[in-house]
Amino acid sequence: MIVRIQGKLVEMTDEAAIIDRDGLSYEVMVPAYARSELAADLGDVISLHTLQYFEGSGAGSNLTPRLVGFLHAEDRAFFRLFISVKNMGIRKALKALSTPAGRIAAAIETGDAAALTKLPGIGKRMAETIVAELRGKARTYAMADIVHEAVARPAFSADQQDAIEILVAWGDSRNDAERWIARIAQANERLNGADEWVTAVYRLKNEGRALKA
Repeated sequence: MIVRIQGKLVEMTDEAAIIDRDGLSYEVMVPAYARSELAADLGDVISLHTLQYFEGSGAGSNLTPRLVGFLHAEDRAFFRLFISVKNMGIRKALKALSTPAGRIAAAIETGDAAALTKLPGIGKRMAETIVAELRGKARTYAMADIVHEAVARPAFSADQQDAIEILVAWGDSRNDAERWIARIAQANERLNGADEWVTAVYRLKNEGRALKA
């Protein structure tokens, strides 16, 4: 059982991260919310908590091994819980996780089935089933999300905040915009004014596209 993989993120597809490790490239399926976060790490060495399963008919011999990866160990544990729901397959669950696992766990714990129906592929009946089967079991994961956000969210300067607002106005999600700015800040770039921060973000995005090409 492969439980963690570390390597260079060389490509992002519509449903997976391609990780190069020791000359071998691994396709790791990731939940929808993680794809936008990982896009900011293209070209960097990353680490994902993984689980392995075999896709195909149990009655046949054509079983394909798959890896599913998560940013945090708690997300992987929540995913195991999530797919225990009746009629919740792995691919359906990956698509449904369009928002971080902790927020979904919080909706489950508060019995907010209406919020769950906003997830891709989750209708009213499935949302009610999720709440009925998992309420009382997801509290730990809801709390973990609060901790991760508190640790991960840096303090932004006025110029950085203005740059984030510009990126959001131009189509980035706020979460993605903050990740791009935080990544540039980690590189110790000395930039003045929101325009320079926005320019640096687009320069980094273009470098990522070049790596993918």
